[in-house]
Amino acid sequence: MAQKINEAHEHIAQAEKHLKTSFMKWKPDYDSAASEYSKAAVAFKNAKQLEQAKEAYLLEAEAHTNHRSLFHAAKAFEQAGMMLKDMQRLPEAVQYIEKASVMYVENGTPDTAAMALDRAGKLIEPLDLAKAVHLYQQAAGVFENEDRLRQAVELIGKASRLLVRQQKFDDAAVSLQKEKNMYKEIENYPTCFKKTIAQVLVHLHRADYVAADRCVRESYSIPGFSGSEDCIAMEQLLQGYDEQDEDQVSRVCTSPLLRYMDNDYAKLAISLKVPGGGKKKKPPAAAAVASGDAGAAPPEEDEDEYAGGLC
Repeated sequence: MAQKINEAHEHIAQAEKHLKTSFMKWKPDYDSAASEYSKAAVAFKNAKQLEQAKEAYLLEAEAHTNHRSLFHAAKAFEQAGMMLKDMQRLPEAVQYIEKASVMYVENGTPDTAAMALDRAGKLIEPLDLAKAVHLYQQAAGVFENEDRLRQAVELIGKASRLLVRQQKFDDAAVSLQKEKNMYKEIENYPTCFKKTIAQVLVHLHRADYVAADRCVRESYSIPGFSGSEDCIAMEQLLQGYDEQDEDQVSRVCTSPLLRYMDNDYAKLAISLKVPGGGKKKKPPAAAAVASGDAGAAPPEEDEDEYAGGLC
């Protein structure tokens, strides 16, 4: 380990020499300095000196930036972020990865930028859901600008699920609509059906029956939706919700169709309550009595009609 640390310091010293100017050397040799800083960072990392490795990567990034090698500078910033990740300093790690993503875009490699933002989102998700949503949305925006809708919609889907998990239903509704529109654009119609179910659940948790109903009606224009299992289930759910029929709502929400959705949406289905606490359907006999059906059994008091005798 001591040998690796000494080796790292030697590379740092060499890098500093490359940066010095003299009467015969007017400009710093940033490229050579960056190479030495990179070697120093690797030596520090192998010696488990993560803080010093991070600093070396930052020096490498600075040298590459001065040399206008933005792609390599961004890579060095990402590596500095990885050192911070290993030190469990995740918010700082994400900051450097975000900085790298900006440089990737400036360098003309937006795909690399989007993938870096996706990685940053995964890193911070266990700690900060709101930040993860922001990163996924940023990454989706980069892919969308490049007309890579399949990659963009996957990231919007991640953001939608995290918004639901935070119970930010207004934002989730907007995100789901965008997600569904993209799936429609790439003609992935079966996934549009699933997004309609997610929309209905989110809107009903917002107590907005009208918006939920509108989502289903708009989906009738999607090829294959009308008459599908998804369509019928949502029509039954909306009917049960509107009529405050607790049994019908429960039957739909606990069906395999909803139970096997993404976990965040399945939880929405299980926890959905009808307005006013709902009402259970009356047993058939009670319903018949209440309706005054001629074929219903007569009330119990009529069975003892001659109990007082004939007189």
